[in-house]
Amino acid sequence: MVIPLLSLHVKSLGASPTVAGIVGSSYGVLQLFSSTLVGCWSDLVGRRSSLLMCILLSAVGYLLLGAATNVFLFVLARVPAGIFKHTLSISRALLSDLVSEKERPLVIGQFNTASGVGFILGPVVGGYLTEFDGGFYLAAFICFSVFLLNAGLVWLFPWSEAKLSNTKSYRPSHKTQVLSGRSPCDMQEAATTHGATAREKAVRLPTVQVLLALRDMKSLIFSEMWDIFLVRLLMALAVMLYYSNFVLALEERFGVRPKVTGYLISYNSALGAVAGFALGPILRAYKHDMQTLLLHSSTLTCSLLLLYSAAPTMGMVVFSSTLLSFSTAIGRTCITDLQLTVGGAQASGTLIGMGQSVTAVGRIVAPLLSGVAQEVSPCGPPSLGAALALVAVVIMSRNKPRSHGGRSDILKSE
Repeated sequence: MVIPLLSLHVKSLGASPTVAGIVGSSYGVLQLFSSTLVGCWSDLVGRRSSLLMCILLSAVGYLLLGAATNVFLFVLARVPAGIFKHTLSISRALLSDLVSEKERPLVIGQFNTASGVGFILGPVVGGYLTEFDGGFYLAAFICFSVFLLNAGLVWLFPWSEAKLSNTKSYRPSHKTQVLSGRSPCDMQEAATTHGATAREKAVRLPTVQVLLALRDMKSLIFSEMWDIFLVRLLMALAVMLYYSNFVLALEERFGVRPKVTGYLISYNSALGAVAGFALGPILRAYKHDMQTLLLHSSTLTCSLLLLYSAAPTMGMVVFSSTLLSFSTAIGRTCITDLQLTVGGAQASGTLIGMGQSVTAVGRIVAPLLSGVAQEVSPCGPPSLGAALALVAVVIMSRNKPRSHGGRSDILKSE
């Protein structure tokens, strides 16, 4: 409800376009540095308490936003949301704790569908509220109320922290064990040592525990998962470049009015939500080979970006954007599941938080790349996105044999 209204409201408070841009970027910068920390914190203190705290502090941010009467208060109000609004990430980590590895991609896909419905309905409601005097303040107060409702649901729902294995211990994934060349005895000895270390950490401050957990994850991220996070960054940039000048490009290329383009964007969002329901049959067709599915969906995304860039008619644009809604939605689910499979679900909060930080980097870099590419042509940003997607496909193709089979072996053993 609020996101489409932010730029208009900050300008109505007297901010120049440059100041408005800086204010908008500040939220992304806060998300960049807080995503991993909050995810790691949820691994240590548990999902319920961390989710409840993030919801309540985000609610405070929207309440302050509704009370902001100048640019300074507006920026101040964005700080709590920028730091703590990671409720979707913690919810995904919670789902990965509660379901089996075989069910996880389908459940996360359904969760993304539910989130997509919110992104479809929210701008419509927000746009309707702007027709009233003080509509922005009303929208902010409604958001505050919805967050309070969510906090009540988290508090009332009967769940057991005993089901959650992520806060107990860290167990390396199949891939990590194979590549490290360590025997089961070595792993058992390491687990015993880790248990003693965990008991020592229990008496330390939460901040110290978070920093130590991040240090323990560092070697895994840079030695085993660099390719996954690099692919995530490249594909995120590709999709953001596609959307960055979508309205302007269609107006310049085909004379399409922004209102019609808005309908097309809503149509694409609805298709992205529907893609969550199609994920189950697709996974069965691929026999739960998530790496191959990610490779194929990324290849399809790259091809469709090229098709959109060279589309001679509006019909071809609609065709390419329709398939892009499916390929990007499936790709997001695949990359999240691969992070959890390779990194280990016991640190799901940290891993998902790091993934969100990588995406935040894309949000910061994409506007700059889009501006430079648009100087060349209206088709420049999506063409550059296709090139970045092609690099991601090459990386996946070169590294696929190194890690292929880890997930399928686990599922066969189940």
